[in-house]
Amino acid sequence: MAPMGKMITFDGRVWRWTARSALQLLCCLIAMGTGFTSSGRPDTPPNILWIIGEDMGPELGCYGHPGVVTPNLDRIAGEGVMYTRAYTTSPVCSPSRSAFMTGMYQTSIGAHNHRSHRDDGFQLPEGVRVITDIFREHGYFTGNIVDLNGDPEEDFFRGTGKTDWNFSYLSGQKPFDTGNWADLKERQPFYAQINFAESHRGESWDTAHLHLAKPTDPAEMTFPPYYPEHEVTRKVWAQYLNSIMAFDLKVGRLLELLERDGLLENTIVIVFGDNGRAMVRGKQWPYESGLHVPLLIRWPADYPLPEGFFPGHQDSRLLSIIDVSATSLSLAGIIPPALMQGRVFLGRNAAPARGYVFGGRDRGDETVDRIRTVRDSRFRYIRNYHPERPFLQLNRYKEWTYPILALMRGMHEAGRLDPVQAFLMKPSRPPEELYDLETDPFEINNLAENPEFADTKNRLSSILDVWILETNDQGRVPEPPETIEYWERAMEEYYGSREKTRIVY
Repeated sequence: MAPMGKMITFDGRVWRWTARSALQLLCCLIAMGTGFTSSGRPDTPPNILWIIGEDMGPELGCYGHPGVVTPNLDRIAGEGVMYTRAYTTSPVCSPSRSAFMTGMYQTSIGAHNHRSHRDDGFQLPEGVRVITDIFREHGYFTGNIVDLNGDPEEDFFRGTGKTDWNFSYLSGQKPFDTGNWADLKERQPFYAQINFAESHRGESWDTAHLHLAKPTDPAEMTFPPYYPEHEVTRKVWAQYLNSIMAFDLKVGRLLELLERDGLLENTIVIVFGDNGRAMVRGKQWPYESGLHVPLLIRWPADYPLPEGFFPGHQDSRLLSIIDVSATSLSLAGIIPPALMQGRVFLGRNAAPARGYVFGGRDRGDETVDRIRTVRDSRFRYIRNYHPERPFLQLNRYKEWTYPILALMRGMHEAGRLDPVQAFLMKPSRPPEELYDLETDPFEINNLAENPEFADTKNRLSSILDVWILETNDQGRVPEPPETIEYWERAMEEYYGSREKTRIVY
């Protein structure tokens, strides 16, 4: 028998050998040998809990990232499945959340511009609904959990209650039934989500290290080559990893509460990020760094394993986070709406695996842009609709809160960036980008003009064209000038009185 914790291969799958996975692998072997699958189910459908990290990429211990220790997330991965190719549809929160809360591309439902339609009464298109309403129709109690402990003085083990959708919810009604953890035990089955803000720039990010027994050592950091080697870079990257470790502490607290309340083995636990990391070339940018997020699912022991789920397995299928919406409904025994663009990827109703995942970026705060992207199992293709604009257009949120951005501007003026880093400082960008993610995971070597890859570029460009038409991409219609003017004024008023991060050389 393999030692505990060792990775083994069986039936073409990778398993992390634990006591729980050993038992489930035994059940799998029995089922394979007999053709028998259990039809017995508990009287109620499973509870579903989403744990959402804000601005969090897959820089976790279970994903093999160095310098970060995440025992609770590693536990979920070891007892469940770790999905290695999960992508949000937008690299910034409000379009991404609008998408995964409806199972629809934000570009299809008019929610593609960041922080749009919050106060103008904009409604979702006919037939598109927030998934909590669908769950409630089928007897589920719903929660967006803020209070975990019943202690109003607790300021760490709490959720944010974040919604941040680019549409107006039904007038006079609430999209969730509760914000209190204590309500869930007596109101099963439940669908609940809890959002943690550690990896989002702000107070939680700034103080994340204070909650750790052993914060990350900046001297031991490794980071993408498009960032310059500098003390500032190391400190910022270390604090990002500290924020993930603080997030892991909160996940551990949730696991304790699930066990305490007798909910662990009848609740499907799903962990993912709302978009990629809040770094230069990350958040708001539809590269791997802005779209690639962790996705972990732990299956409860009280329910038979769904088809296609093997605890301890690493699943490399291409997945969109809008697929989590459709799959959550399906696992609850609810048929997703026919209009829903997310696909079921677990269980007997699973759709064929995706060959492509799509994403895009539009206006972010006051920064007007339009970018669309598609990736297959190997390549990412990006189309810039405004190549005449610089990579680093003015965005006050980032100028004021991203020290690495200030660092790079100063180093660029001093001629101290290497060509890879200086590329981001160019006054324009290529209309098309193509990257071989197998050989170039940081997306540095643009192959779009390389004739050897012309067929790949043309194929992906054509696939993207079809997706834009079939999904009715509403980014084709510019926002009215008064909307752009409003956000320019709003961001200037919000940040204009603040002291900007400045690094002088």
